Amino acid sequence: MRTTADGCGTGASATPGVVRPAPPRESLRLVLMLGVLVALGPFTIDMYLPALPTITDELQTTSTAVQLTLTGTLAGLGLGQLVLGPLSDTFGRRRPLLAGTTVHVVASLLCAVAPNVGVLGALRVLEGLGAAAASVVAIAVVRDLFSGVRAARMISRLVLVIGASPVLAPTVGGEVLRWTDWRGVFAALAVLGLAVTVMAAIALPETLPPARRRTGGVPATLRTYAGLLTDRTFVCLVLVSGLNASALFAYVAGSSFVMQDQYGLSEHTFSLIFAVNSVANIGASQVNVVLLTWFEPARILVASLSTAVVASLALLVVAVTGAGGVLGLLVPLFVLLGAIGQSGPNASALGLSLHGESAGTAAALFGSLNFGLGALAAPVVGMLGNDSHAMAAVMAGSIGLAATVLVLGVRLRVLHAIDLSDPEPVALPAAG
Repeated sequence: MRTTADGCGTGASATPGVVRPAPPRESLRLVLMLGVLVALGPFTIDMYLPALPTITDELQTTSTAVQLTLTGTLAGLGLGQLVLGPLSDTFGRRRPLLAGTTVHVVASLLCAVAPNVGVLGALRVLEGLGAAAASVVAIAVVRDLFSGVRAARMISRLVLVIGASPVLAPTVGGEVLRWTDWRGVFAALAVLGLAVTVMAAIALPETLPPARRRTGGVPATLRTYAGLLTDRTFVCLVLVSGLNASALFAYVAGSSFVMQDQYGLSEHTFSLIFAVNSVANIGASQVNVVLLTWFEPARILVASLSTAVVASLALLVVAVTGAGGVLGLLVPLFVLLGAIGQSGPNASALGLSLHGESAGTAAALFGSLNFGLGALAAPVVGMLGNDSHAMAAVMAGSIGLAATVLVLGVRLRVLHAIDLSDPEPVALPAAG
């Protein structure tokens, strides 16, 4: 589906034709705005992590109970996207976004005065629900304005923010804790949510005109989900994206135990290794932007997922045999994280290109499954022993399943035939 510049602004139907490119400054403004939106979720998840021990002591509870507040946030982010995605297809992008970020601000302020861990956990679910609006609307806006190659490039740029935010958020939280206590971290999250709300209200345009919105309420929403879930190619691409996220979460959950407990590395050395591996994941997503100049997303997806399969098997062999020590583990791990950074954006772009008329709902399925499978992978690593065997097994299993889904579930000729026709981004409509 191709959208003309006038169509985006006035609600005219998508028609083939010459697309007027947005000026570079306008495109940069859009990238920055969407980057701020997608950063809200990771900051909400990770910014309070340095305060977990303090919260445990002050609220006189257990570390397990406090960790469940993190699970609650992930649940809120996943479920929130399933609800807010369809709402954004019905009411436009701005109203659900502004409502969601307002909920995030209120929930964050209430977290700052939570009297016990039970109340904190419930409020963290609500906080995640609010942050979900920013995540799902950002991806839906990408699909409103771009398709195919352009969408893959934009999503790759957003992956830079998504990948960097979990690394930066605990550091920012640590700095906030130098000046205040854990309750001040939630006050800071409220300020961040307020800033996002004000930015969206002032500068983010409505990208879904009334003529392209869905009607029919809950029955129509259920029919939309049913339609998406009966599209075999779309479902397979959602699963590929989610299983990529599962492998990434398995690494995040298990790497500190593997590097520090198993291999005896210091916290500082682990931090450096984590940063280097983050560069692999984020850098590969940016290389993807360049590769899309010469190759279509389907070809890059197949190549990167094939690379991930080989790297994950090598990682598993090294973990089982202990060959090469920690360096032997790090080499295939670096390659694997890079391959994940390339396959994810292309799977998302291809899937979203199939259903531009339901971009919010489609983006909700991608986002919720990414969080859902990722949240499942983390405890599995712990259940299997939190060592290199466990981490490598879950990562290899996730990537193996992703490759199996792609090979058995999607006909390559269908994948290559997905419409990637937008040669340029459309001009942005006015904000407000």
